Amino acid sequence: MAIETKKSYCRICQGFCAIDVDVEDGRILAVRGDRDDPMTGGYTCIKGRQLPEQANHPERLRSSLKRLPDGSLVPISSERAMDEISERLSRIIDEHGPRAVATYNGTSAHYDSAAIEFVKAWHRGIDSPSYYTSLTIDQPSKIIAVARHGVWMGGGHSFATSDVALVVGNNPLVSHLAVPGGLPGFNPFKQLNDARKRGLKLICIDPRRSELARRADLHLQIRPGEDPTLLAGMLRVILEEGLHDAAFCAENVEGLEELREAIRDFTPGYVAARTGVPEAQMIAAARLFGGAERGCVSSGTGPDMAPHPNLSEHLISSLNTICGRCNRVGEKLDNPGVLALAVPRLAQALSPEQVPPNLSYGGGPRSRVRGLQQIFEQMPTPALADEILEPGEGQVRALISVGGNPVVAWPDQRKTLRALDAVELFVCIDFRPTASARRADYVIAAKLPLERDDVPMFTDIWYEQPYSRYVRPVVEAEFDLIEEWEFFWGLARRMKTPIALAGGALDPETDPVKLEVLEKITAGSRVPLAEVYEHEAGHVFDQVQVEVSPAMPGADGRLRLAPEGIVEEIRVVRSEPIPSVGCYGRDGSFTHLLICRRVDHVLNSVCQELPQSRLKGTTNPAYMNHADLDTLGLSPGDLIEVESDHDTIPAVVEPTDEVQSGVISMAHSWGETPERDAEVREIGSNTGRLVATDRDYDPLTGMTRQTAIPVKVRRAEAAC
Repeated sequence: MAIETKKSYCRICQGFCAIDVDVEDGRILAVRGDRDDPMTGGYTCIKGRQLPEQANHPERLRSSLKRLPDGSLVPISSERAMDEISERLSRIIDEHGPRAVATYNGTSAHYDSAAIEFVKAWHRGIDSPSYYTSLTIDQPSKIIAVARHGVWMGGGHSFATSDVALVVGNNPLVSHLAVPGGLPGFNPFKQLNDARKRGLKLICIDPRRSELARRADLHLQIRPGEDPTLLAGMLRVILEEGLHDAAFCAENVEGLEELREAIRDFTPGYVAARTGVPEAQMIAAARLFGGAERGCVSSGTGPDMAPHPNLSEHLISSLNTICGRCNRVGEKLDNPGVLALAVPRLAQALSPEQVPPNLSYGGGPRSRVRGLQQIFEQMPTPALADEILEPGEGQVRALISVGGNPVVAWPDQRKTLRALDAVELFVCIDFRPTASARRADYVIAAKLPLERDDVPMFTDIWYEQPYSRYVRPVVEAEFDLIEEWEFFWGLARRMKTPIALAGGALDPETDPVKLEVLEKITAGSRVPLAEVYEHEAGHVFDQVQVEVSPAMPGADGRLRLAPEGIVEEIRVVRSEPIPSVGCYGRDGSFTHLLICRRVDHVLNSVCQELPQSRLKGTTNPAYMNHADLDTLGLSPGDLIEVESDHDTIPAVVEPTDEVQSGVISMAHSWGETPERDAEVREIGSNTGRLVATDRDYDPLTGMTRQTAIPVKVRRAEAAC
């Protein structure tokens, strides 16, 4: 049979790069970037180019699995598995109430265009608030900031139209994880090069001399965890020197003077002493950002996984606001969204109390753990292990993991393991036997992206043009494989659970196809899905032309610079002692700060098993400054033990000039369970074991500190 080339897009990460896929006799042979695509222009990364190896990997699940009383996992048909699982779920709900049934939706679930909305609808159908996702592990502070600061309905300046861009703790050149206003994650090198050619100035705040930092006009190499200090100092300079947009603030902002007073003591000298960033460099960055006509600040997981994440994100929002980085009447939006709801784009603010529920926190059932609140209608994942382990009304007794790997993704790994072993029913939906799947009662064998229909919903409003597409399966799935939404539909049919999506309820008597599901999910979109369906290749919908309209009569919303809790937290930060290098932690006995990072050949735990990725590295080294290796008498490749005040993990040490002395950089979501620590060179090590969920957490979100972790280092005893 002749080789056929089909159009699709990669769904390993949110870069969603357009690809050409060579297929022969129903088998994927090769993947290349689609050079004709108007958005990604032929770009792919090492992860996406291994889609054939992923599809044909010997560990690929060919059927669902069930655990027997002797602990073994044996094949079971998906239909039989859904029969048994639905029966057990119904019994748990009858005996303990719907809150006892939880789902955890990992990173991969967000890249299936039907999964997330379908799972939420299933939760509504059984009346369970126990809906958890990976978003509350690393970046809930972005929603907290929106909910406390408010929203500018006209949107902010985009990267494509900015004269200056400030990037805080993000490295999209490697992670391909884009955020609104930041460098796009698709074909990021070209995007950055094109921006530099048109004159963009780039400022990067990062404790590591990352790939992005090396290309910045200014790299502020900050001491880990000191983002709010540096951001407060920059705000102070901008306000003192009158670089802010005073007219915009007077008309649309409240709390300016309260914020000004709160940051008064963040002088350049104090900021330099605390952050390690020279005074002149911080001032230059503030002037460069404040003096530009158009600009944007964006952030990644760096500040959000560090101490005071909500404050950091609020100060980032405040920088954008006081400098007037908001679209005004008559300005054309680069991309108001193709599949997003067609909401008005107005030159007016929504005050925090006017922000819609999906962009706010609180208001629903609270966690039983520390009274934590819902965040954008989700329960906080850092509390989920405790929700399983703590007895009493509302205890989680059944957990379904959708496209996630809790064993290596959740903080406090030992507690996670106790919880997964204690839960009455644990179901994993995945395509391979991950560390989590191997502990499950049932493993539902899932289709891979190239075996299903999809639209790029997750990044719909992040493209800098109104771009979309509808892809069909490149190959038909062999064996007994199903999609995530099909599994929940199977449960709903058996449990007589209604599934109501934005466009209405699904007919309980008829099995829907994915197109029908996606039509209901995207109801009210700017471009009807039926039109997007006609474009299997990437397409720019030029008819989507949206300009910012004048504010509605009587609009009284204001963006809030000093909402409840912010001034108090700024004072807390200012009262903290200036850290002494090499004396970290509560008792000052820890010598280093460990920061998390991304690598280009894997995304979290995805792709670690693939051959080309393994050629790039089979572990997540502990990267340390050359001087630190010399001081400790270590050589490249030595085994070390990294100890926090909670636990210890092994690691393979490697020298680097990317971090300063006293900093260790390791990728997260690697490794397995503690009993496999001896295999650290082959599988890596789990940094989530170093942190505890019941301390060093954010009081609003429960977010556990997962970077800027105080640690000490010693040569591993086994290597002595």
